[in-house]
Amino acid sequence: MPTPQLYIIDYRLHGQPRSFIIRLERMDNAEAWHWASCDAGVGIIPKFGREKIRKVSRPMAERYGVSEVSWRLSGSGPAFVPVSGEGAAPTTVAHDPPGHDAAMA
Repeated sequence: MPTPQLYIIDYRLHGQPRSFIIRLERMDNAEAWHWASCDAGVGIIPKFGREKIRKVSRPMAERYGVSEVSWRLSGSGPAFVPVSGEGAAPTTVAHDPPGHDAAMA
């Protein structure tokens, strides 16, 4: 029996980015679309692990505004970089190109 693992599912709901973490034994694109639909309030979450429910397909999910579903194993994505505060990455400031002041005069 496979060991459950943590997966991160990213998707868009009516153009707004959404993301969540789920623990499952296996993941594929069909599962990701179904669980993204559940997170969006479209799909049905089974009450019992062995309860058989009809999965939400990609075309059905897209009718309700779910799009751009992607998934990855937790810990395999890009590292989180804080924007501000302690430990924040240094920011660069865009400077005007050389000769910009002369062109403005």
